[in-house]
Amino acid sequence: MSRRSRPLVSAERLKQVLDEGERNPLLLDVRWQLNAPSQRAEYDRAHLPGAQWVEFEEVLTGTPGAGGRHPMPDPEPFERAMRAAGVTDDRPVVIYDQANSLAASRAWWLLKHFGHTDVHVLDGGIDAWVAAGYPVTAQVTPEPEGDFVATPGCTTLLEADHAADLAYRSVLLDARPADRFRGENETIDPVAGHIPGAVSMPALTNVDESGKFLPPDDLALRFTAAGVQPDTEVGVYCGSGVQASHLALALEASGINPRTGVYVGSWSHWITDPERPIEV
Repeated sequence: MSRRSRPLVSAERLKQVLDEGERNPLLLDVRWQLNAPSQRAEYDRAHLPGAQWVEFEEVLTGTPGAGGRHPMPDPEPFERAMRAAGVTDDRPVVIYDQANSLAASRAWWLLKHFGHTDVHVLDGGIDAWVAAGYPVTAQVTPEPEGDFVATPGCTTLLEADHAADLAYRSVLLDARPADRFRGENETIDPVAGHIPGAVSMPALTNVDESGKFLPPDDLALRFTAAGVQPDTEVGVYCGSGVQASHLALALEASGINPRTGVYVGSWSHWITDPERPIEV
């Protein structure tokens, strides 16, 4: 693994790195499903050898409320949880979920935001690992306590006003499914619609049927068509900051290199103020 390498790592490349045994990455299992029970039982049944469990709703989000459904976690409990999982400042981290990287991208972005400089996502998740014929285990092997220091502000965290400004003068991408962007079939948030001026870019259209991200050139074409160019200031949001992180990961994987900010509160925060405009 390399601090200068792309954010995604294939199952084949990860297996090679682990077999070589030099600068072995720490593996984090963050499997999660919205409105479903904890996936800890799936981890206990089978996970990548050496992988450490991280509970999404306890670690990768703050308390739901005025800040949205999945607001930013506070630095101190996030730091404690990462240290408990064995995260250190100088060891690469590879994060995975089941397949489509929604949960993994949230953990990836948070670790980057809090200062880790060598963090990656297993493209296609544990499903890709298993499909490649690599081993899984039920054995839990705890890591020594890590020394990770959470330093907020290492990526751009957008507030509502900044997101609205980007929609007006640059590019603001909405990562939710297109029907929710249009104000149709809204079954999660109490108000339907989108931030005026935003561009629809559903996060999960950037992965294939297996959950792996599209090739960088394909991603670049999609984002270029949405108005993203090198060094463009881009904002991303979704319903609660999870799919937005996935879009931020896709933007980095595309190689376009825009200046990306994430509005973590997203739509679930935007609609808490009735003065904010809504477009359908």
